[in-house]
Amino acid sequence: MSVTSWFLVSSSGTRHRLPREMIFVGRDDCELMLQSRSVDKQHAVINYDPNTDEHMVKDLGSLNGTFVNDLRIPDQTYITLKLSDVIRFGYDILFLYLCFKLYAFLFIFILFV
Repeated sequence: MSVTSWFLVSSSGTRHRLPREMIFVGRDDCELMLQSRSVDKQHAVINYDPNTDEHMVKDLGSLNGTFVNDLRIPDQTYITLKLSDVIRFGYDILFLYLCFKLYAFLFIFILFV
């Protein structure tokens, strides 16, 4: 049995686990807070689709944009993230979208007395 976990990995190697729910990205009071003047207070949203096991990103009309693989995504439009996509919020905040599979093994010991 395997469990898939999705992460945004920063250029410094910091991993941010993406939950299976909607999160906001921005400078203030967001689940993923980024300290950059090129990032709006509420810059983007990342949502999870349980039917496809995929995350999607949407720019919330930010001044400096949200980019996937160096292409600016249209405001208020969800873009489905793919393995190894490079996501940029504003001018200088880069992340790599990665998946890690965790394998769980169940061992059952039957003791005969």
